[in-house]
Amino acid sequence: MWFHVTSRGNDRCLIYRDERDRSHFCELVEEAVDRFRLVLHGYVLMENHFHLIIQIQEANLSRAMQWLNVSYSVWFNRRHGRVGHLFQGRYRAIVVDPVGWGLELSRYVHLNPVRVGQLGLDKAAQQRSRMGAVTTPDPAEVRERLSRLRGYRWSSYRAYIGLASVPRWLRCDDVLQLVGGRPGKAQREAYRNHVESAVRQGLPESPWEKVTAQVVLGGAAFVQSLRQRHGFAGDAREQTGLRRIRPRPTLQEVIAVVERLKGENWPVFRDRYGDPGRDMVLCLGRAVCGLTLKALAEAAGGIDYVSASAAVKRFEARVKHDAALASMFEQARDVLKM
Repeated sequence: MWFHVTSRGNDRCLIYRDERDRSHFCELVEEAVDRFRLVLHGYVLMENHFHLIIQIQEANLSRAMQWLNVSYSVWFNRRHGRVGHLFQGRYRAIVVDPVGWGLELSRYVHLNPVRVGQLGLDKAAQQRSRMGAVTTPDPAEVRERLSRLRGYRWSSYRAYIGLASVPRWLRCDDVLQLVGGRPGKAQREAYRNHVESAVRQGLPESPWEKVTAQVVLGGAAFVQSLRQRHGFAGDAREQTGLRRIRPRPTLQEVIAVVERLKGENWPVFRDRYGDPGRDMVLCLGRAVCGLTLKALAEAAGGIDYVSASAAVKRFEARVKHDAALASMFEQARDVLKM
């Protein structure tokens, strides 16, 4: 299930004061993707709010967003010597039909950096456009809009159109498939044209005018399917009645994958201190299975939880510098469909 998630600063205060703030927030998003088995389809960080396009694989959106916002708030307050709430109450989440609205939602999110008054694309300009008062922007204005859009670092747009590498924690393919055509350069070009046509011609109608009951972006058939499949009762943010969409892999499944990649059986390398295969099992058990350190310690032959924690941290540090191990880790994650 896909969600469009937003959160604003308290009293519209800045939630990012510099690039270090934004960079740390992205680091926390990466950790949240792993910790809560989220799929991130797009994002943009503005000065006083953010947008995320999230697909959940468990009924855990509330826990994930609470962890993200609290973790960032504590870090931000400590760094900047402030106290009090950083975010304005609860995050807002809209359930989204990915087939019918995934492409338009992605465009809406990515256009946020140019949806400002100095570029002639603020709310007032959009309202005039809806009333029929449309003026053709001059070429210089269009160039300025495109320059800001393509150069904005704190958005997934550059990764979508090939101007930046796609980080491991972002998935572009699902949205790109919605524009049709062959995967690769042609698809990225088609997506770029779709997004940037709005910059040249004026922003399209906001998708939020199509929201049903303030919580669903989709047609009547999609809303009905939510009710039938998930007992949807109108409060998507709490995900009332949602069952687990897909169960987490078991530790035994993780062990089987690592055994196959490593070419050894678990009992052979389980008790080797510092063995990368053993540490990979513990790291995946934590991230993929959601197991406690105590449970992982028991599975690793009865070591204490401190040793299990150290093994996970050791592996996370090692995988950043060992290309072969990083490749094996990615293969394991792919097999486990994380």
